[in-house]
Amino acid sequence: MSKKIVQNLHQSLEILNEFENCALLDYPNHLNIGDHLIWIGAIFYLLDIAKTRIDYTASISNFSHRRMQDKVGLSPIIFTGGGNLGDLWPAHQNFREQVIAYYRDRPIIILPQSIYFSSLDNLEKAANVFNSHPQLILFIRDQYSYRIAQNYFSNCQIIHSPDMALHLINFPDLNVNKQHSNQLLYHCRKDIEANEKFSPHGMQISNLLVEDWVSFDWVFGNPNSKLMQSIAYLIRESWQRGLKTPQEWIDCQRWYKSHAYIAKFNHVDNPKLHYRSWSFIHSGIYQFSQYPLIITNRLHGHILCIILKIPHVFLPNLYHKNQSFYESWTKQIPFCRFIQDPLQVKPAVQELLELFPPKE
Repeated sequence: MSKKIVQNLHQSLEILNEFENCALLDYPNHLNIGDHLIWIGAIFYLLDIAKTRIDYTASISNFSHRRMQDKVGLSPIIFTGGGNLGDLWPAHQNFREQVIAYYRDRPIIILPQSIYFSSLDNLEKAANVFNSHPQLILFIRDQYSYRIAQNYFSNCQIIHSPDMALHLINFPDLNVNKQHSNQLLYHCRKDIEANEKFSPHGMQISNLLVEDWVSFDWVFGNPNSKLMQSIAYLIRESWQRGLKTPQEWIDCQRWYKSHAYIAKFNHVDNPKLHYRSWSFIHSGIYQFSQYPLIITNRLHGHILCIILKIPHVFLPNLYHKNQSFYESWTKQIPFCRFIQDPLQVKPAVQELLELFPPKE
């Protein structure tokens, strides 16, 4: 089943294979490991499958019109994928609309996204910007969002596609030297996308650890300040990821040295960004690999469990994203159960533990 998902992803992205080089924008300059999985999946797809050089990369905070023009000229602009095409995360949408409105002289591609607008006015504003561009390709990663795109983005080329992080399925050497835990993990987002029906207190599951991405406990620094970023780096890497978790730090250094793929970052613009994403992904893998079963309400919690083949219960988020993605691409995964009723979480956990008992 996982092989079929990767085939679907590669087939849907074939249009990218004609691009010799590109700019890749909206680097995830934050601590959400899911967005770094998307970014690294895109990097390796473009390099290995599409054979596309990535000659300019930027986040919202360090984007430069002049530098991009110098680096790529009239080459295509590609935006990273995710779940921020909408008005829940306005900074990313505003940046995307500004770039699309400014650069009408080249193809622009938005990698697989979910769409959610709470305001019809905001949706219509985005549609006006998108439809005014003569060469906009929009990849959509779930059927519900795909119908929205068909109804509103009528002048765009719309392609249904899985998430870019799924390119990492069957990727070599993603194993880590982790410690094993007898606890179960509820990987629980607590931001504006959280579905409050699924409180951990109502699940009545013993031995349950509740935490979000481990990275959210780190300092990151103001992305607009090089000084604050440098100070945050020293605190994060020497204390929070070094002295506080020495075993993980040691394993991460081994991972850096042994994994042949990361040398490819040296051939991409701004390699430090991609090395940082790779390091963050290690922490996500290390976090998840400790547990025999995971409950998650994050889409990339679900996707990382698929990549690592971890039995898991997948829960809804605030809007359609999780359920529609699951129904579009991953409902045949045998070690996953998508649960819409909080009372069914515990039975689903028990079923999966019986079918996939923890390894000694």
